[in-house]
Amino acid sequence: MALEGKKIAVLLESDYYEPEIWYYQHRFAEEGAELQLLTRLWGNDCLTFLGHEYRAPLEVRQSFEDIDDEALASYGAVIVPAGMVADRLRYTEDVSKVPPATEFLRRAFSCPQVVKGIICHGMWLLAPAPEIIRGRRVTVHNNLLGDARNMGAVYVDEDVVVDGDLVTARTGGHCHLMARAIIDLLSAP
Repeated sequence: MALEGKKIAVLLESDYYEPEIWYYQHRFAEEGAELQLLTRLWGNDCLTFLGHEYRAPLEVRQSFEDIDDEALASYGAVIVPAGMVADRLRYTEDVSKVPPATEFLRRAFSCPQVVKGIICHGMWLLAPAPEIIRGRRVTVHNNLLGDARNMGAVYVDEDVVVDGDLVTARTGGHCHLMARAIIDLLSAP
């Protein structure tokens, strides 16, 4: 198994795209990776989120807020999924501060050994910190083309784009292409 012993984090919130998350749960397990769902728990032991298409419930018990830099560096990849996850995770109580989930991604981007996967509307989570993506080659959902350009990203009209440690994909329907690119990056010698 190409990813034996690797951990992959997927950020989660309500209105996630179920087929994408289900695909990751099965596909990364096939390669031997441990998939961990992370969210902002708001002081709760767990939260249950409903999907966008089928309202399927998914329970999350791990918070990205509890992950220190050493633990973050132990992940093979961190994925920001499609759907409304990024929009919900970019909430902050204090508008003078970067949202906690965006700060988590900023920390992930400072670890080049951690692959960052951003798909579809996931790019919204980087909007509060555009310097993270400025100058990077990306693809996004057609609705986010202006957002990506306003953040200084270099838009590429392809379904999946790999730029070093960053993998982006156009829509949740392209999750299989993004997963394949992440698997290839993580299994490379």
